[in-house]
Amino acid sequence: MPLPHVLQHLRLPVIASPLFIVSNPDLVIAQCKAGIVGSFPALNARPQAVLEEWLKRITGELGEHDARYPERKAAPFAVNQIVHRSNPRLMDDLETCVKYRVPITISSLGAREDVNAAVHSYGGIVLHDVINAAFGRKAIEKGADGLIAVAAGAGGHAGTLSPFALIAEIRAWFDGPLVLSGAIATGGAILAAQAMGADLAYIGSAFIATEEARASAEYKQMVVSGSASDIMYTDFFSGVYGSYLKPSVQQAGFNPDALPAEGRGSLDLSRETKVWKDIWSAGQGIGAVREVLPAAALVDRLDTEYRAARARLLGGGV
Repeated sequence: MPLPHVLQHLRLPVIASPLFIVSNPDLVIAQCKAGIVGSFPALNARPQAVLEEWLKRITGELGEHDARYPERKAAPFAVNQIVHRSNPRLMDDLETCVKYRVPITISSLGAREDVNAAVHSYGGIVLHDVINAAFGRKAIEKGADGLIAVAAGAGGHAGTLSPFALIAEIRAWFDGPLVLSGAIATGGAILAAQAMGADLAYIGSAFIATEEARASAEYKQMVVSGSASDIMYTDFFSGVYGSYLKPSVQQAGFNPDALPAEGRGSLDLSRETKVWKDIWSAGQGIGAVREVLPAAALVDRLDTEYRAARARLLGGGV
């Protein structure tokens, strides 16, 4: 099945994943101008009225860019909607996104037919993130247009399945748009995602260490200096299993190797909790992140690596 038109003319087959607290208009605009899908969680715009300000700015600046440079139009952008019952803003945020005709909606922590219908009402598409094939089937049955397979090694609320297993199980029954998430931080990894059956790669942690990202200098440096061994996977902090930087857990006063039996968190997205602000998320791909760069420079690096990987394989024979 061909990709939806909105995903067909990207510089690289990449969606920059929405980073809770970290993603902001500066980063999204830079990602889109560089030729990949930029995204942000609706909940990053606080209070709720700020969401309209962000969408007005993003659509305005990308529109001006396209008018000025018609030969290299910006990529579309996406907004992440958390449809879990703990999100009291969902319907207000959705209404605002419909008003601005957000091209791509990324839905998480549940699948809802009414959300999908609202996005489809103006021609938008919905990509739903899942950690297994069973959740993927439910999302497609409820009207999602495509899936984001969140495999082992991803940052945030990640899954545990190997990307090889997860992609194969989904492709056994689904031929629509499929995005792979999980420790992707190089151009070669983007090509590998396509080789195993995904249409696009989902990259998050590498964009934490960009100049435009709304992350502290310490957070960015922790990503740059870290490796896969610095990532821990636990449900202690938010009530949902996720990947976190061990050094940030230590700074918050916890022993990453011996978390207490009591005091486990619960998912509450109605406010900025200690989690995400002080206990920082990242995926296992951070070992490939070696410096803080402008987002455009990071995309340039990924593009160079992607083309080199393709040339190496094509020139190497079978």
